[in-house]
Amino acid sequence: MVRYGHGVAVFIVMVNMLHSSCLMSSLSENRKAGFDYHILETMEAGIALTGHEVKSAKAGHMSIVGAFAIPRGNELWLLNANIPPYQIGNVPVDYDPMRSRRLLLQRKEIAELVGKMKERGLTLLPLRVYLKGNLVKLELGMARGKRGPDKREAIKKRETQREIGRTLKRN
Repeated sequence: MVRYGHGVAVFIVMVNMLHSSCLMSSLSENRKAGFDYHILETMEAGIALTGHEVKSAKAGHMSIVGAFAIPRGNELWLLNANIPPYQIGNVPVDYDPMRSRRLLLQRKEIAELVGKMKERGLTLLPLRVYLKGNLVKLELGMARGKRGPDKREAIKKRETQREIGRTLKRN
């Protein structure tokens, strides 16, 4: 029987935390979505990419600002996501960085999302692109647009938090 001291147990927990954070490293974020929309729920989806798009995304050259997902048939598609070429001189002739990309979800999940979108008038937005293991994943958010007063409220709240932080830092 092996007994570990407190230091060893803490070390093992820290290594596990570091390992899990490396598995889900963020490649791109849509920070503007949190300001322009109320995010009601989130879910994970895979994204169908070609080889050079995966390399470009892993290098951090992907932008999802202004992107959104729509249903077409029995599938969900991501529109307006920009993935520039990995190597400028080595690009397929017909490559379009703004092309529509298929989202990989189960049929039940797609049906549930489409039903919510139609019923409540919600939008499906990409919030974050990250690596999970060796796969590129997308965090989707079911969102409702904010009005002008909602945005002003968010700005006021953020400013007061900054002021509180400054005063605490000074004292």
